[in-house]
Amino acid sequence: IRDACLTPELASETTLQPVGRHKVDAAVFFSDIVIPVKLAGVGVEIVAGRGPVIDHPIRTAADVAALRPIDPASLDPIREAVAMTVAELGTTPLIGFAGAPFTLASYLVEGGPSKDQQRARTLMFSDPHTWAALLNWCADITGEFLRAQVEAGASAAQLFDSWIGSLSELNYLRRVAPHSRRAIDHLRGLDVPRVHFGVGSGEVLAAMYSIGVDAIGVDWRISLDEAE
Repeated sequence: IRDACLTPELASETTLQPVGRHKVDAAVFFSDIVIPVKLAGVGVEIVAGRGPVIDHPIRTAADVAALRPIDPASLDPIREAVAMTVAELGTTPLIGFAGAPFTLASYLVEGGPSKDQQRARTLMFSDPHTWAALLNWCADITGEFLRAQVEAGASAAQLFDSWIGSLSELNYLRRVAPHSRRAIDHLRGLDVPRVHFGVGSGEVLAAMYSIGVDAIGVDWRISLDEAE
C-alpha cells in the first residue's frame, strides 16, 4: 500500500477505479493517513492485517524535538499523481485527502492502530506542552500534504480524523481543535471547499465545524437530519 501511495501511476489508477466502475459523483485521492509522516522521515510500515506501524513511537519531548519539517520536494509524487488523476477525470471532481493531527499523533504515540488511543490521551493530559508541540508538527506536515494536492488540481480538500470519536467535546476543543484549524490554515489563499470528516464524531460535530471548514462529513452512526 505504501509503495502504491507513492507511485504516481498506481495512486492515480487506484483513485480512478471507483469512478470507472461505479460512476460515483467524485473521486477521493488514494493515500494512507500516515504517508505525510513517512515523507517527513519517520520510519513507518503499513503491515498487512494490522495497518500502519511506527518504528520508534513518539513518547517524550525529546522525541518530538527530533521530528523534522516535511521537505516540499518529497511531495512531488503526490503532486504528479493528482495531476495525472485530474487529467483523466475530466469534469468529475477530485477530493484531496489528509489525516487530521489527532489521528496522526495517535498513530505516532501508540506505535500503530489502537482501540482506545490510551497512550495518546495519557500524553495529552500528562504533558500538554509536548502534546501541543506534537500536534503542531502533525498539523504542518498534513496541511502541506493537503495543500500540495489542491495546488496540483484537487477540487476540494478533506481532513479525515479516524480516532476523534475517543474524545469528549471539551477535550477536543481544548487539546485538538486549534491544531486541526492550523492544518486547515495551510489552505489559506486556495479557493476550494474544505471538509472535515471524523469517525464516531456525533458528539463533536459542531466543534469540528468551528475550525474553519465549509462542511462536515458524518459516518453511519448519525443521520444527515441529526447532523444538520
